[in-house]
Amino acid sequence: MWVRSALAYRASFLLLAVGSFVTTCLDFVAIMIMFSHVDALGGFSLPEVAFLYGVACTAFGLADLLLGSFDRIGARIRDGSLDTLLVRPVPVLAQAAADRFALRRLGRITQSGLVLGWSLTRLEIDWTAAKLLMLPVMLLSGTVIFCALFVLGGAVQFWTQDAAEVQNSFTYGGVTLLQYPPTVFATDLVRGVTFVVPLAFVNWLPALWILGRDDPLGLPGWLDFAAPLVAAGCCAAAGVVWRAGLRAYRSTGS
Repeated sequence: MWVRSALAYRASFLLLAVGSFVTTCLDFVAIMIMFSHVDALGGFSLPEVAFLYGVACTAFGLADLLLGSFDRIGARIRDGSLDTLLVRPVPVLAQAAADRFALRRLGRITQSGLVLGWSLTRLEIDWTAAKLLMLPVMLLSGTVIFCALFVLGGAVQFWTQDAAEVQNSFTYGGVTLLQYPPTVFATDLVRGVTFVVPLAFVNWLPALWILGRDDPLGLPGWLDFAAPLVAAGCCAAAGVVWRAGLRAYRSTGS
């Protein structure tokens, strides 16, 4: 329904999609400006940073397309309109994901995909079958991890009622963090996004293996391949918290 609604006004849809494309381009323009003054950022060249950027932003863009409407859960809880989702014979999670589905977010995915493609043409990597397979695994696992964060953020709002900005700090803030190499951040921060909020498994750890870079934390090598397991664990945790949030919902009483 929302897709048909968006395409009913095609000029408006194209302008919104192009606007999303241009806006996200500014993030990479900022990185290019940095490299106009330096040869490396944290020891990483421009194509290597572009690779990190492309993987993180493509994965986030896909998650944002699928579940970006979850920041509206808090508003529905406050005004009681979540009740209408509960009485329908469709899972609330699916309805919340489809609520105001914004096809214009394809602009972000297109932009990050182009950056990723450009980086792959500039990187000097000895591609093997394992490394080629790792690339789609990174994108899929990263998408699932970000999706789990969206669901967790929505679930927390059952208790807080207004925590959309907290959710955004881990989703939008997380993808901004992952656009840069881990070597430019403090070790404690890198540990935090590895063991507390496992964003490092979106691109940092598998990308370091593909690029032949050393892990700044000196972690065991098998963790570079653990992104699918981490994604599955994040999904399980998000499912548990989401169901607990639904059970805790008490409506508005109106």
